[in-house]
Amino acid sequence: MITAELQKGWAKSLLEAAGSAPAPWLEELRSSAGALIDGLPLVNRKQEAWRYTNVEPLLKESFQPVVERPSGYPGEVPEAITPHRLVFVDGWFMPELSDTALLPEEVTCGSLNDAIAAGDERVKNRLGSVADPGEHLFTALNTALVNDGLFLHLPAGVKLESPVELFWLNSGGETPLLAQPRNLVILEPGAEAVLVEHHLPGEGERYLHNGLTEIVLDPGAKLDHYRVQDESEQAWHFSRIVLDQGSDSRYHGITLAFGGHLARTEYNGLFTAEGAHCTLRGLYTVGDDQLQDFHLDVRHDVPHCSSREQFKGLLYGKGRAVFDGRILVAKDAQKSDAELTNDNLLLTRNAEVDTKPQLEIYADDVKASHGTTVGQLEANQVFYLRARGIDEQKAVHMLCEGFAAEIIEHIHLETLREQALARLRQTLGNL
Repeated sequence: MITAELQKGWAKSLLEAAGSAPAPWLEELRSSAGALIDGLPLVNRKQEAWRYTNVEPLLKESFQPVVERPSGYPGEVPEAITPHRLVFVDGWFMPELSDTALLPEEVTCGSLNDAIAAGDERVKNRLGSVADPGEHLFTALNTALVNDGLFLHLPAGVKLESPVELFWLNSGGETPLLAQPRNLVILEPGAEAVLVEHHLPGEGERYLHNGLTEIVLDPGAKLDHYRVQDESEQAWHFSRIVLDQGSDSRYHGITLAFGGHLARTEYNGLFTAEGAHCTLRGLYTVGDDQLQDFHLDVRHDVPHCSSREQFKGLLYGKGRAVFDGRILVAKDAQKSDAELTNDNLLLTRNAEVDTKPQLEIYADDVKASHGTTVGQLEANQVFYLRARGIDEQKAVHMLCEGFAAEIIEHIHLETLREQALARLRQTLGNL
């Protein structure tokens, strides 16, 4: 049972090892977030957002925050698919393992910590302006322990020809580590970029990744954002992505979730001006001793904006998934257009999913829909394939691939799309 003493004590032990901030204003931001923790609701099943997700075992773990840049990385870094590679170890940027030399000079892409230490006013003005640190314990903790992460800034009109690729790795060790990356992405008017993230275990197995990403898209900016979460099956993974979209901006986000013992991904989207569009898609596979937890909150506060949310899950063994998606259309957000769907295939009787798509509509001139499905493979589809000489296991794999293809086909990078399909086949091969 999660008590106030357990939650506060766990957070206090982490805050005591926080280390110093590279700038006075950041120290103030960190301190104010830390002060919020004692007053935050417990992350227990009495809270709607945590009803189906038990984090009590996590709060009983003793993690060691990584408060300074590691001296190196003991393993091999995966091969990149783009010319622009950034490697982070335990949440810290590793310049000696990265390559950003081919990026245009006017683009800033690298360490958030270094940008803060250099007095970059863009970070000072924007960091913390999108994400509310009082959202819950893990958001407050990330803000209270801000040290490093990605800072990506594109000036107005700049369009990157090649994607920026990030690798999040863990160095391992006897003590479970806590990585607290904080990312800030700013695209000024008309700028365009593709961002690819790989969340991998590296040399570590048992650790906590607690990441928070703030994305600011100014008018007319476009961002394609792909995230592959393939953490260790003994690890905890928390990611929160917060979007602030200006007029006529476009965000296209896809998350592929394969790994983690307990993995929770949150998207918070806010339209601040008319004409913006947001697409969120996700594919998750969940097996024994795994929980994949997705929470979406997209707010239409202004007219003439559109959003599409589509998530699919393949569950097997005793795997569990949670999907909690909400679209809110405010009173003045006329002409909004929104769709939300969540579809799940249960491949075994012991697999379980709790799904709750929601619409809250306060305007009277909108197009909006939501729906969810939970089911098993249809016997007649399997029979159809077997009748044509395909064995049962192969038939099941083909049907699962077809189910997942509706998400994977929206990956616009061919190599990444092939990698995603290969990873899916690896999972299916273990069924």
